[in-house]
Amino acid sequence: MKATWNGVTLAQSDDTVVVEGNHYFPAAALNRDYVTFSNHHTTCPWKGEASYYSLLVNGEMNPDAVWYYADPKPEAEMVKDRVAFWKGVKVEA
Repeated sequence: MKATWNGVTLAQSDDTVVVEGNHYFPAAALNRDYVTFSNHHTTCPWKGEASYYSLLVNGEMNPDAVWYYADPKPEAEMVKDRVAFWKGVKVEA
């Protein structure tokens, strides 16, 4: 699977985990050259607290477009050390 936005590859891996229709990539697959800070957080009832990264690609910002669970609840351990994308990031084979 490959995640792209604004003409660049953000992550690529054959090892994704699909949860609720979202591909979670290994955190190590994330291209950190395009990742910037976000202080946004949300809470999922069964996965726990999600933290976010924003993307900065070719001078364009995509706020809070990457999320991850730093300390997921036990039933969501499959997403630990993984990142997922939304907000226009294309995820495809």
